[in-house]
Amino acid sequence: MKSEQIDGVDRKIIEEMRLDCRRSYRQLAESVDLSPAALMERVKKLEKSGYVKGYAARLDYLRLGYEFMAVVQISISHGSLLEVQERISKLQGVAAVYDVTGPYDSIAILMCKSRAELSALLKRILAIPHVDKTNTNMVLNVVKETDEFNGV
Repeated sequence: MKSEQIDGVDRKIIEEMRLDCRRSYRQLAESVDLSPAALMERVKKLEKSGYVKGYAARLDYLRLGYEFMAVVQISISHGSLLEVQERISKLQGVAAVYDVTGPYDSIAILMCKSRAELSALLKRILAIPHVDKTNTNMVLNVVKETDEFNGV
């Protein structure tokens, strides 16, 4: 299934699943006006083709104790970009790593439970060979997260 082959029904299925993927196939089928068997077939195709990558609970990380969130811009020496990004992505406390344009090569989203934990994580990132410099921005409030994106 290529993106141009996704039809309106597939988009509606994706949107309904994004809103609540815990519903039964029968409930989901009713909301998109399909039989449960037809819905299951479409969902399997969406999963197999990679449009649906998995299912997860939406967590409140602040309530779970992650009081220190930061957006870190990272400058990486040329030729080592992917290797360094992979190393950063495997560090405990790194929620996301993005390859970006602009004055920095990468952005990492960090989530830590204490200032000391955040400081140690930033120092681990800076100690990685080919990381030239970082610029850290503290997150004060989360207004919208990527799991709330409605672009289907």
